[in-house]
Amino acid sequence: MNIQKNFQTVLGVSTLLLLGACATSMAPANPTGNALPQTSNAATQYGVVQSIELVKQPVATGGIGAGTIAGAVVGGILGHQVGGGSGNTAATVLGAAGGAYAGHTLEKNQQAAQSTSVYKFTLRMSDGNNQVFTQSTNVDIRVGDRVQVDNGVLRRY
Repeated sequence: MNIQKNFQTVLGVSTLLLLGACATSMAPANPTGNALPQTSNAATQYGVVQSIELVKQPVATGGIGAGTIAGAVVGGILGHQVGGGSGNTAATVLGAAGGAYAGHTLEKNQQAAQSTSVYKFTLRMSDGNNQVFTQSTNVDIRVGDRVQVDNGVLRRY
């Protein structure tokens, strides 16, 4: 009976942590790897390249990871070994929360090491406005080149 109650407590805390992590905002996914336009205008535009920067972009994640869940479960089990009565429940909850935090931190550090580099182009558009576009390849574009932007993808013309 006591083991079942403890398991239910750990499961409940893990579920709350899982739901809380699902509520975090996510960066827009880029499944094609081509370009992430910074404007909603999908028509062809023209401009001149003002600057090009190589920037690190973190790998997109699908929400809560296995490290967070495993950390919560292990932390809950370890926390349960401490105290007795209502102190035991508090230790279980705190252990699960601390384990989830530690697991999430380890996951973030691992993902940071897996970041990719993308090119950030600043363009002076034909209407005089500046716009920024990001894409995974440079395609032999240099500062000063005239470019055509089709659906957020740059190419020289």
